[in-house]
Amino acid sequence: MGVAFLVVLAVIVLAILFFVSIYNKLIQLKNRFKNAFAQIDVQLKRRYDLIPNLVETAKAYMKHEREVLEAVIKARNQATAAADKASADPSDAAAIQGLIGAESMLSGTLGRLFALVEAYPDLKANQNMMQLSEELTSTENKVSFARQAFNDAVMQYNTSREVFPNVIVANMFAFGEAQLFELKEEEERAVPKISF
Repeated sequence: MGVAFLVVLAVIVLAILFFVSIYNKLIQLKNRFKNAFAQIDVQLKRRYDLIPNLVETAKAYMKHEREVLEAVIKARNQATAAADKASADPSDAAAIQGLIGAESMLSGTLGRLFALVEAYPDLKANQNMMQLSEELTSTENKVSFARQAFNDAVMQYNTSREVFPNVIVANMFAFGEAQLFELKEEEERAVPKISF
């Protein structure tokens, strides 16, 4: 009776250790994609900080384009609010979807702004505008790289939580599916073209 009890106890302890290791791995992967989102958040905040300077520079030259300038600021403010909500909980799929939508709107309004800038040669030649545009392009590239790292971390987490026996632990402890940060439209995927 003593040996059978020890064997059963050993099996129970091994099973518990096995489930604890799965739980810990899921926590590691969840923290990894949250950290990857933090990198996106840093670049988005930099981008959002550049946009008002860009609009102010353009405002002096584009007095008759007030509607576009206001649309850029409005889209920037909506994207900032969506980014704040998403950074509070990167595992909230609705918050990530909201950020994706806000980013799409911001990219569209920035595209309209840069299309209008083409019609103003003095603005295109403005040193401050050229520098801001270069910084924005660099930031857009960094956002793309950070988004790819985030999506890789999310994919690894989602795959790990879906395989057997991890799915049992994931369901027991409510490890939900993480949302990829994917832009739907081709023009949203492209970095805004800024050339002067």
